[in-house]
Amino acid sequence: MEMEAMPLGAIIFLIVVLLLFAVMDVVMLVTLLRPGDERGQVVVWKASAWTLLAMVGTLILDVIENFVRGQYMSVNPFVLLEVMAIIYCIALVVFKKRHGG
Repeated sequence: MEMEAMPLGAIIFLIVVLLLFAVMDVVMLVTLLRPGDERGQVVVWKASAWTLLAMVGTLILDVIENFVRGQYMSVNPFVLLEVMAIIYCIALVVFKKRHGG
């Protein structure tokens, strides 16, 4: 049994998405660790709070769904990290525009 290779376009797309996620992870870490003025700290605080709220809500819904279905509860940490990075970066951009950062 011979396996077929992925098309080159799909491989390039996946590499670009992986690099984009890596950049978002680095942005998330840098903005959390970088000290700044009060306005910058408010922006980071609000983005962090919304990210935490979204992730806790997602995990609660996942637990309820798995409990109702009687399924094994498993969370892919890579997917969780990337969803956190996406939510954080979007919230960071929104709050920077709102607070003039």
